[in-house]
Amino acid sequence: MVNEIEMRGITKTFPGVIADDNVDFTVRKGEIHALMGENGAGKSILMSQLAGIYQPDSGTITVAGKERKFNSPLDAIEAGIGMVFQSFKLFPSLTIAENVVFRAEPTKRGMIDREAAVREVSAIAEKYGLQVDPRKKVSEVPVGVLQRVEIIKALYRDAQVLILDEPTAVLTPQETQSLFEVLKALKADGRTIIIITHKLSEVMSISDRVTVLRDGKNVAELVTAETNPQELTRHMTGRDVDLTAAPPTREPGKPLLEVRGLTVPGTGRNAVDNVDLVVREGEIVGIAGVAGNGQVELAEAIMGMRAATAGTVKIAGTDCSASSITERRDSGIAYIPEDRHGIGSAATAAATDNLALGHHRKTPLLQRGLLSRSRMVTHAKRLIERFGVKIASHETPVGTLSGGNLQKIVVARELDAKTPVLIAEQPTRGVDIGAIEAIHRELTQYRDNGGALLLISAELSEIMSLSSRILVMFEGKVVADMPRKAATEALLGLYMAGHNPDAAAQ
Repeated sequence: MVNEIEMRGITKTFPGVIADDNVDFTVRKGEIHALMGENGAGKSILMSQLAGIYQPDSGTITVAGKERKFNSPLDAIEAGIGMVFQSFKLFPSLTIAENVVFRAEPTKRGMIDREAAVREVSAIAEKYGLQVDPRKKVSEVPVGVLQRVEIIKALYRDAQVLILDEPTAVLTPQETQSLFEVLKALKADGRTIIIITHKLSEVMSISDRVTVLRDGKNVAELVTAETNPQELTRHMTGRDVDLTAAPPTREPGKPLLEVRGLTVPGTGRNAVDNVDLVVREGEIVGIAGVAGNGQVELAEAIMGMRAATAGTVKIAGTDCSASSITERRDSGIAYIPEDRHGIGSAATAAATDNLALGHHRKTPLLQRGLLSRSRMVTHAKRLIERFGVKIASHETPVGTLSGGNLQKIVVARELDAKTPVLIAEQPTRGVDIGAIEAIHRELTQYRDNGGALLLISAELSEIMSLSSRILVMFEGKVVADMPRKAATEALLGLYMAGHNPDAAAQ
């Protein structure tokens, strides 16, 4: 089969980092090719060079048999390469059609022909099963539709090669299946698809071949039908990894986190709308939901970071509804925030200082009532070793760390607080599969030691693996509350999309 893409000897360096190290990468015409690797393996950087965002220090790029040099994304687009990023690049105030044709608008008598734009977008959408309303504003549609808009944008510019970076990160299971049907239709049309992903199940279900990067090098090229998740994991990490969570060692005890009628205002509607939940001693309660449905606001309101207009919050038996953040922490709650940069860490401060945040008034770090630098250093070294943080020194500013290693710093600090209650928001986002295994082990150990864990995650597999009970949030409300054994990905996906299977069955 003819190679549509050939990247040979690609090397890309940044100060102090070799992102891609003499990488060869080939993709055949008309295939769906998965590109895998741990956090920092060089996947996104490699594809950013193919998309013209970065230029390689050395190596060649050949597209459809012709060697190319891309100095900008426009060069790559003109060569038939389109990339859909994790963060969508759309204008909320414009319609879907206007976004798609931006800077390539059809014209009539020297003016933009908006009706022609609508017709062309509709034709592409219909051909590939990409259901959108071209006349709707981007601000009016859910996140799953935004991804379809980005794909239509690339197809409108006649992309023959489509690169998707973690395309299912913000989709429900049903939306994921719809996306896969679209990709199969594109493949049948002769287009070439590259998916950057870390989800083994998706690689196995949708791809024809898979390439694995590790430490900036190509370590494996495999036919998907001839491999398995265990082999892919070994190529990614160099060892066997087990993501199976240990079952609870005890029955849940007394309530340690109690939330009643919590309401938080938002734009146009309540961000959190009359939410009730209870997390008990020795229990993990998971909250599933598409991003933007109130999960972040709920966590921040429980922590006292966001004002509630109604409702109560009780932490380890203490009513904290009117308490400050510090008072709530003193009552026995720790928090792994979704935003590890803006909320979870101080970028210019050393790891030693970041690992002491929130602990600075506690006895282990104090000597004669004052913070002890030597005790802080000992504390930091212990956690850096325990969580496998890759860092030059405990005095290195955390702003220089990769996203995955910064996440380990935040998780280590909050888990080590040993509080009765912990809120963990996206605890494994951006970390490699080996670190996921370690963090999951720490979370289940926290549970088995009697902790009450509220887990908020976009990864349904994580929610289903760790939780004893699962709640689903949609438009600020808890729309489902079920034991783990009653949950399936399909059922959770329906609730996440705003459907009520119970009502439909009546």
